[in-house]
Parts: sequence; structure tokens; C-alpha cells
Amino acid sequence: MNTETTPLPPWAAPHRLPPIRLRDGDGTLPEDDVRELIAILAKPRGRHRKLTKLRERCDPRSLGDFAWALFEAGGQGEKRWTLTALGTLGDDGVVRRLGPVIASWPSNLFQRAGLALEMLARIGTDLALLHVSTHARRGRTAGRRKRAQRLLDKAAAERGLTVEQLADRLVPDLGLDATGSMVLDYGPRRFTVGFDEQLRPFVLDGAGKLRKALPKPGVKDDAKLAPAAYQAFSALKKDVRKLAGEQIERLETAMACRRRWTIEEFSDLFVAHPLLWHVVRRLVWLDETAGTAFRVAEDRTFADVDDAVFVPGDSARIGIAHPLDLGDPAPWSEVFADYEILQPFPQLGRSVHALTEEERSTGQVTRFEKLPFPGGRVRAMERRGWTLGAPADAGIQSDLTRGPVTVWLDPGLVVWGDPGETQTLHEVTIGSRARDLDPVTASEILRDLTELTAPSD
Repeated sequence: MNTETTPLPPWAAPHRLPPIRLRDGDGTLPEDDVRELIAILAKPRGRHRKLTKLRERCDPRSLGDFAWALFEAGGQGEKRWTLTALGTLGDDGVVRRLGPVIASWPSNLFQRAGLALEMLARIGTDLALLHVSTHARRGRTAGRRKRAQRLLDKAAAERGLTVEQLADRLVPDLGLDATGSMVLDYGPRRFTVGFDEQLRPFVLDGAGKLRKALPKPGVKDDAKLAPAAYQAFSALKKDVRKLAGEQIERLETAMACRRRWTIEEFSDLFVAHPLLWHVVRRLVWLDETAGTAFRVAEDRTFADVDDAVFVPGDSARIGIAHPLDLGDPAPWSEVFADYEILQPFPQLGRSVHALTEEERSTGQVTRFEKLPFPGGRVRAMERRGWTLGAPADAGIQSDLTRGPVTVWLDPGLVVWGDPGETQTLHEVTIGSRARDLDPVTASEILRDLTELTAPSD
């Protein structure tokens, strides 16, 4: 195709879009080349070599900004090719903008949302896959969540990992230093960013005093350093706001589902991670091989409940300790109280539950039957490892499973209906495997069902 004879829609005219900086920093891409780039993006068939040559000449971030402007000019995906352009030219800057846009799209834009998720996967950076993971867990519709999950499965398989292992490796460090902090340099003033147990950032001044907020740059601050530092903090807050809840929830699920890591994985992916470190040091961990519980001290060494140094062996399998792993959590609660350590989710104070002898023998759990609850709570159950069954007649999903446990809902959730409709638990069955269910799994299942059917405030 000759680009000179390829008409472009008025909204895609080069002069209406931001200029594309050249990679060497010397000027911008000429208008004729921009026109050719747009024509290739609109109809890329058989023209990948030309596209590659154009991309090699351009600054990647500038290309991302250009693609985003094209996407918005084309009605945010109404013109399909502007959406695929994001996957072709996009970077992490595009990822940060596209993720929330997908979340805002209503359920009837399922095809557009599915293509957008594919574009995130095509960009393929850790941040892009992290956003795909977010949509797999929290997507607006079941179809969107399943689409995202399939993309994650594919990405994990390409890396030779499970989906859970991939998720461990996708958590960005957000530019934090090795101590898990960020120093904001205003020139004459400096501030340090830290994080609390919910990964909420806070700011300390040069004297170590907690401030209510980061001050805006003043006339005495460095004209270049201060605005850049202020913008860096704004970007950090935005990124960590999206990350915090999901990462804490992911670790709580890992505890409930009995996930284990090698000592090398634990050290590299958790203890040494600048962001997750703030959560890791607020939990009790378990060396399953040695049968020893421990915490991670401020200097990143390991200590047992008596504050003695603990060194896991090379073959250690590490997990987040469940209260039932600890026997009596009270001594650990005292340690955390002494050190004024707040936990990111209920661990030491977590409620524990047990099946009755009758429930184990019959495989039937009747204590929750006929209890009403808002249907919207089922989404939280899905994030905890429960799976809704496939839609039956009239698109009704009436069963919820986790491992050997099946919960039957009445009247069931309608795929396209209001998830807030009141439901009741018609039946809870474990079947013949009830006697083999380990105490931690049984406790977590009963805890989930207790919270699901708890009276509304």
C-alpha cells in the first residue's frame, strides 16, 4: 500500500497528535514518517519491517504518548486499530492509563475489553501483566475475569511458571531503595517515604518527624529537584494504591491455601523486595521442614518466638503461618505487641473453626443452611479461591466450590443480573473427603462461610 494515497481520518491527522521524539534526542519524527506510521498501524498486514524501522528511530515513551493520543482520538477503542496500536507501541505509561479505563468500561463492551486485555498482555512488561492479574481477580464481569486469567495462564506457561509463581514475580519495586524507602530531594530539604501495615505511604521530614502530607515545593526549594520529587511521590501514591489491597489479599490467600516457597524464593521475592518487605516483616512465617515459626526482624535476619536467631536450612519450605500451625498464638501476639507491630490482615488474632464429628462423618454442613446474605459477597469469595459454577439454564450460577466443598445457592446468581440480590445457602457438602480435610483448610472454609452469611450491619 502506498501511504501517499492512503487517506487518514481527520482525527488521525499528524498535526492533531503529539510529536514523536527521536531516540537520539535530536528533533522529532518528520510528518511524512508520522503519516506512514499511522497508515501502518491502521492496516499493518505485511508491513512489520517498516514498522520496526520506524520504532527503532523513536523514543519509546514518546511513542507510548502518541499511541495513547491516537487511542483517545479514535474514541477509546471505537476504532479497533487504535486499540491494537497501544499493544504495538505501548509502554508502562500506557499500561497505567489503560488498566483503569478497562475497569471503567461497562459489561456490554466485552469485546473491546477483551481486546484491551490482550494488548496489555502484548505489551508484556511486569506491570502490564500485573494489571492483567488485577482484572483476573477483580474484573467487572465473569467473562472479563476469565479472559484475563487465560492470558495469565499463557504468560506463565511461556515463562515455565505457575500462575501463582508468576504473580510473585510481577510485583514492581516502584523505584524504592533497598531499605524499602524513597528519598524525596527538594534541594535544601529532604523527605523520606515509608509504608504502614496496609502499604499506605507516609512522609518523614529531615528530623524524622511524621508529616500529615508532603509539602508542595516552595520558593526556597530547588526549581528542578523539588517539582520532580513531588511528581514522583504523586506517581508512587497512585501506583501503590492499586497494588496494596491486591498484594495483601494475595498473601492472605496464600496463608489460607497453604502455599509454600523455597528459602531462595522467600528471600529473593519477599524479604529482599522493597515494597513487600513492609508486609513480610509484620507476619509470622513457618519453616515447615523444621517445624519452626519465625519473624523477619528489622535487619532482615530471622528470629523465633524467643527472639533467638533462626536460620532455615537450604531445603526449607517457607509459608505464612496459620494460627493452627502455632498451637497457641498468644506468645507471638505478645512479641508483636512488645515491638508494636500491626498486621496487614488477621493472622495471630484470626478466628479458627472446626468441623463437628457429625459433619466429618456425614459430609454435610447444615449450620449455614437457609441463612440469607447479599449476593455481592460472592465476588469476595471468588478472590479467596472459591469458584462459581458454569451458568445453567437462564444463565443462573447456583454452585460455589473450593476444593472438595460445594455450596449451593438459592436462587443463584444470574450472569447478567444484579449481584446484590439476596441469596441463601441451600446446601453445603463436602462428601466422602470430609474426614481427610486438613484442619487449616476446614477452618478457612468455615470462616469464609461464616463471613459470607454474617448479618449485615
